Amino acid sequence: MSSTGPAADAARADFRELMTAKGHAVMNARDAVARLEGAFAAGDLVRTPAIDQMLGDLMVALEQDDGQKLGGKSAEAARFILRAIDRELDNA
Repeated sequence: MSSTGPAADAARADFRELMTAKGHAVMNARDAVARLEGAFAAGDLVRTPAIDQMLGDLMVALEQDDGQKLGGKSAEAARFILRAIDRELDNA
């Protein structure tokens, strides 16, 4: 069962705005994940197994060593995974 109410709706809208914001996809992904984690911690959204898996995959795609540039493959992977999370958010 998905979360309902104004806080859940706001969290979903914020996530969607952050994932499509102008700027680098990797930075947008980090901001979107931070918003989701805040919504989970506040109880505004319920974490689903699918979202947990996708967030784990996203964290691997976003990993970078100190001084390493944000790469195109990370950005492409971030956009792909964010879209999948977006589809699953209606179940969160």
